[in-house]
Parts: sequence; C-alpha cells; structure tokens
Amino acid sequence: MDTTPINLVRAAEASHCEGFCLFMQSLEVLPRMPLFNLIESPTEQRDLKAMMQTASISLDVAYPFTLAGRTEIKSFQAGLECAAFLEAEFVNALIYDRDDARREDNFLIFTEMAQQHGLKVVVEFFPGSQIMSLADALTLVSLADRPYEVGVNVDLLHLMRSGSTLEDLRAAPDAAILYAQICDAPLEPHLSREVEASAQRCLIGEGDFDVAGFMAALPSHCQMSVEIPREDAILGGQSVTQRAQQAVKSVKQI
Repeated sequence: MDTTPINLVRAAEASHCEGFCLFMQSLEVLPRMPLFNLIESPTEQRDLKAMMQTASISLDVAYPFTLAGRTEIKSFQAGLECAAFLEAEFVNALIYDRDDARREDNFLIFTEMAQQHGLKVVVEFFPGSQIMSLADALTLVSLADRPYEVGVNVDLLHLMRSGSTLEDLRAAPDAAILYAQICDAPLEPHLSREVEASAQRCLIGEGDFDVAGFMAALPSHCQMSVEIPREDAILGGQSVTQRAQQAVKSVKQI
C-alpha cells in the first residue's frame, strides 16, 4: 500500500511470485499510497506493462471497482480498459449499495462490461460492506450465472471476521470460488476493523488462523495471493521488498 505500481512488480519479482494485485489509482483512504493514476495515463500503463513482461509477472486482480449508491457504472469503462490493457485476469468488486434491486442490477451490468473486455469478476465480501459474508457473496455472484468467470474473492481475514467458517468455504460451489487472499491474525481482533484489514495483519504463524486448513479448503483451480500489510514493519524501517519477501516466505512454509 506504500509503493508505486512499478516497484510493486519489482517486489513481486524479488519474492519469486508469478503475479500481483494492483490498485490502478491511489485512494485517499489509503494515506501511505503514493499519488498515481494509471487509468488516466497511457504512458504509465505502457511502462508498467513493459516492466511486467520483462519480469514475467502477470496481473491477477485489478482494483478499485466500488459499487455504491451513487455509482455511475459507465464510469468504470476507462478502468476496465486499463485492466484489459494490463491483461488482468480479474477485476475486484466492492459492494456498498444499500438498495437491493439497484445493487443487483448494477452488479450484473458491471459483469457484462467486464466480459466485453475479456475480464473475469470477483466479489470481495467483508464486514462493513453490503456483501458482508461468504453467503452474501455467493448469492450475488449466482445471479450472473457465469461459473468460473464471476465468483468470489475470499480473504481469510474477512472470512473469519464475518463469522463464516472453513466448513462454509468447503461447502461452496467450486466454480464460485475463484481467488483467495492469505494472511494471519489473532482469533479476537485487537484493532479496529479498518486498521487491521488495511494496515496490520500477521505473518503466517504469528496469529491463530488455520491457514493450512484454509488453503486446503480452496478448489484446485483457485489462485492464491498474499495480503499481509504490516504497519509495524514500515515503522521499523523495512523496505517494500523486504516485507514482500517475508510475507511470501511465511506462506510458503505452510
């Protein structure tokens, strides 16, 4: 969250990752993120794509596509074009719209727009949004009826904090579970929901989650990524690459 897209690719390469996830523009709610906007800069898009090709690093998931009550779905066109140019596999949908009918209609329009650009869609559920749980996400993606193309992004932290279980994950249709994000944390949160999710998670083994069980519960086709932001490590002076390498190493030990 505190680096540029180019340097994120470098960190992925140094960590021996095959891919990475990317915010295509900076967000005010993430104050450590440097200012950039790939969506409005074809030159930066080309430079990033060239870097990705040189490093043999692919783009797994492109952010942000936030569906709120006042969202104009057509405004996502440029972002989808950017994600397609960078050859992303998935675009990630965060859902905040409180109106059930409008939320469902806009989501289906969004999935159709993504399909026109050759992009798959994953919904990321989490407490605080209007898609709070795995069950909510499965209900929403079922409306699209596009198995293996429209599904769920399961973040282990959000799974645990939403009250869902590994049994719920194992019972979910395989074709609906398309992506997963791995981290660790205490069973009982000691930080606010926002701080824990965006700034302070644990390396694998430093928390209490059943990470191995989580990985085993995922379908074989499901791609996995590492999402372990660590504010304490930033304050301790660790570089982006050092933090990435530590996070990936902790997962590979499972």
